[in-house]
Amino acid sequence: MTRYVSIAVTACVVAVAGLAFQRVFGLGPVVPVVAVAAVVPTVLSGLLSGPRKGGDPWPLWISLVLTVVAWAGTVSVTVLRPALGGGTLPNALREGVLGSWKSILTTLLPAPAKPEYLVLVHVVVWLAAFAAAELALRTSLRALPCVPALGVWAVALLLGVDGPGSNLPLAAATVVLVAVLVLVRADGPGSGVAWRPLAIGVPTAAVLGALAFAAGTVVPVSADPYDPREQVQAPPPRQRDGVSPLDRVGGWLLVPDQVMFTVRSRRGEIERLAVLDRFDGVTWSSSARFVPTGSRVPQGPDPDREHEVVQDITIRDLPGVWVPAPDRPREVGGLPVVVDPASGALAAAQPLRPGQTYRVESVVPEWTVDDLAGAAVAVDAEARAARELPWGPGAEQPPVQLAEFRRFAQAATRGAVSPIQKAAMLAEYLKRYARYDVTAPPGHTYRQLDYFLGEGRRGTPEHFATAYALLARALGLPSRVVVGFDGGERTGDTAEVRSGDVMVWPEIKFERLGWVRFNPLPDGARRSRRNDSVAAGETEQKLEQAQKSAASQQRGQGARGTTREGPRQAPAAADRPTPWWVFASIAAGALALGYLCAVLLAPALRRRRRRAGPPAARITGAWHQALDHLADVGLSTARTLTAHEVAGFGASAVGDDARGHLGPLADLVNRSRFAASRPDEAAADRAWRHTDELGRLVTARAGRLRRLRRRLHPRSLRDRSPRDDRPVRTGAR
Repeated sequence: MTRYVSIAVTACVVAVAGLAFQRVFGLGPVVPVVAVAAVVPTVLSGLLSGPRKGGDPWPLWISLVLTVVAWAGTVSVTVLRPALGGGTLPNALREGVLGSWKSILTTLLPAPAKPEYLVLVHVVVWLAAFAAAELALRTSLRALPCVPALGVWAVALLLGVDGPGSNLPLAAATVVLVAVLVLVRADGPGSGVAWRPLAIGVPTAAVLGALAFAAGTVVPVSADPYDPREQVQAPPPRQRDGVSPLDRVGGWLLVPDQVMFTVRSRRGEIERLAVLDRFDGVTWSSSARFVPTGSRVPQGPDPDREHEVVQDITIRDLPGVWVPAPDRPREVGGLPVVVDPASGALAAAQPLRPGQTYRVESVVPEWTVDDLAGAAVAVDAEARAARELPWGPGAEQPPVQLAEFRRFAQAATRGAVSPIQKAAMLAEYLKRYARYDVTAPPGHTYRQLDYFLGEGRRGTPEHFATAYALLARALGLPSRVVVGFDGGERTGDTAEVRSGDVMVWPEIKFERLGWVRFNPLPDGARRSRRNDSVAAGETEQKLEQAQKSAASQQRGQGARGTTREGPRQAPAAADRPTPWWVFASIAAGALALGYLCAVLLAPALRRRRRRAGPPAARITGAWHQALDHLADVGLSTARTLTAHEVAGFGASAVGDDARGHLGPLADLVNRSRFAASRPDEAAADRAWRHTDELGRLVTARAGRLRRLRRRLHPRSLRDRSPRDDRPVRTGAR
């Protein structure tokens, strides 16, 4: 009965550990896979390895072979059932076992519940359930069957370290189930289940688990967990669309009534389409490193103020693979997408088709005057790359336009004393400098932008945004270009976004704030033939007003001479003083580790010292080592006992077998001390052989746990042997 109850508990322990994969896939897809993978091998092990009347259980190798066959059949008819009819089962099985972990590590969590991904969960839980059941049936150690579940926990925690949700309740449940298993196996196999200890112990374990669950959320932990995704190289950036959205802007503006997509939402927002941050002197492109995602998009900078928006978007005539969404999306459902973790830009795995519908949940930041006024320019690697002004493909010297752009930008921002003032003044200057004209020839190379700023002075959003981005880089401001849509013809909660609503805007990166949008388009810009007004959305109006106010505030301070060096950067989180409890925890951990090393190394060093030296010293060392062994069974002191009295104590405390080693050892000690002739090396070797055999007998009698507790006691650091070679009253009187 104990064995069968034990394997039932081990199945529960492994199942709870398997549910920890909910941070990888979500709880719904994991539950049925874990239930099958934990129950079937446990039942199979119970039938093959359980107690049998009139015979021994089947050999382990038979159970191992049958469980492999059973796993292949079970996973084929459950997890990989969709692949049975298509003839792709072998490939799906191989990919699930060998390659699924790589795909999961390169996918933003929660990962899509693809069958080949779930094979990994199935095989890990199956092997753990089989190993736990076999250990419970074939061994008598109480907690050993729980070890395979720890392996499941290790895999689940490594793969799900960046996933949503918490495994704290599952960890508390695992602690309770381990305690239950120890209670069930307390009296050993064959003695029946100890129901009375269970009745008392299970509620106690449940209370301890509840206390651990409650305390887990308040434990001060400052270090970030190890994330294996940091060791996986992201895929290199590649062009996902044959035609850049920036190159489509001119054509869309000339045919403004084509419906791109519809948006159903309670409030209007600007929709981002593509983020272009790399310029080679001829064209803007994206350096995004897109990775697959189940639904989640990594969070960007955390603003002080923000608002959430939920949109249902239906694709109509929008070409390409770029997926429109507000900045910044948090979750996407209904459409398989890949995402750039840095920018939050979305792209479809395949070109968009009319009729595709998806839901996107976004958190749109709202920057205030105080946020912008105190912002410093970002200096990270992304910001440094966004300040580059390349010469152009094949150029051996800088183009002459770069010097013109720098003079133009300095003239437009003359008197600026802060980054936000430069950015805002540059946008205001371009608004008044050039005219909006949808018939302007497209293009944004150095020569075309030089013509736009020098002679033409008329252009589309493409010209205004790209010119702003290059001028900002000439001033040392990190910039990029974003293509998106604004406006749309709204009816109730649904807006039809047309090709004439296309927008291109520049963004500047600030420390702590991230990328902030600026609008260099003239106030009278006509983005659609159906809409002669250019009233920006509520969020856009607030942002522009905050930028103007922040720039005015900085100008006023600069005029009074109070902020000639610009605003100081707000202290980063990393610059804050480290809490005292971090140093206290480190010190306590170091002391505990040092003490553990000392108590574990001291006996080994003491034994090594005792085995060294001449034969007489080695025999004396063997005797003192034997006294240390006997201390584990109750010998407190040997100073008042002769050697043969110690041998008698050992025989009574350990057994008669100990007398056969302690008696000869006592004779060797007496002869080495009182005999006229000196002992030889053979006598010293015999003494240590008797001591080693005595140690094994004491371990079997006292138990390893008791001996370990004694080793961890501080008194184990004290060497009780005398400093000279004389044994303590070892001779006969």
